[in-house]
Amino acid sequence: MGELKNEKHVMYILSIEKKKDDFESVVMEHLRLNGAYWGLTTLDVLGKLGAVDQDEVVSWVMQCQHESGGFGGNIGHDPHLLFTLSAIQVLALLDRMDVLDVENVASYIASLQQEDGSFAGDIWGEIDTRFSYIAICSLALLRRLDKINVDKAVKYIVSCKNLDGGFGCTPGAESHAGQIFCCVGALAITGSLHHVDKDLLGWWLCERQVKSGGLNGRPEKLPDVCYSWWVLSSLIMIDRVHWINKEKLVSFILDCQDKENGGISDRPDDAVDVFHTYFGVAGLSLLEYPGLKAIDPAYALPVEVVNRIRLGK
Repeated sequence: MGELKNEKHVMYILSIEKKKDDFESVVMEHLRLNGAYWGLTTLDVLGKLGAVDQDEVVSWVMQCQHESGGFGGNIGHDPHLLFTLSAIQVLALLDRMDVLDVENVASYIASLQQEDGSFAGDIWGEIDTRFSYIAICSLALLRRLDKINVDKAVKYIVSCKNLDGGFGCTPGAESHAGQIFCCVGALAITGSLHHVDKDLLGWWLCERQVKSGGLNGRPEKLPDVCYSWWVLSSLIMIDRVHWINKEKLVSFILDCQDKENGGISDRPDDAVDVFHTYFGVAGLSLLEYPGLKAIDPAYALPVEVVNRIRLGK
């Protein structure tokens, strides 16, 4: 087994910000706030968050906020729940939640809850259990879950549960590991995990491990480092992580590193990106890899950050 190239990954993350005109930066321009969350959380888990100019980051994040209270993926972009959660998470990482008008942001999120308890991603109305998780996680971090009908939100998520124990994006939709994380995470945050058939779901999730040790998102798909987060965090939340081979998964993630230039890819020898770098490092944290900060499987933030918010410190 190899070792995690911490310093290489730190340098890779820091280099991304300087490359404003390359292909990767241009195609990510519309979701730059998500990229900031992935990169900064990676740095924090590696213990290197101090390497960035935090005041500059906070100033930029707040420029992405719309008058509605929501955040866009970049300055001048339309607000969406996806980017609103990333903004809250970045500010939580930096311990700068004080710059937020919490009531304004919470009202924006609550305005997107539908009559059946589901959530739209923005004013255009797409419904998806991803948005249920995002709304619940965001409001929990803001300590304003009282702004929504939590019972209805939970009931809608449960209506998306399938016969295989998994969850889809809407009622009747195919089970998918990413959606399962969203649904299980939302149920965990709201204290509603009793709705999950843990053995049935645990079996479906552990079946995602393939011969290489990596995890896939659905049956018959290739393994991908990002599922080291979606599947693993779900297994931890339902207390079934011992059903997979952790050592083989660690080896798979380490094999996906660019050992010379830093960064982690979806599979060995593919091109690296910040998305897979984050989920690879976060997955290793969940696997208790030495030298990494512990990360919370429901909130996708370092445990110390979540504790700081929940304890009101």
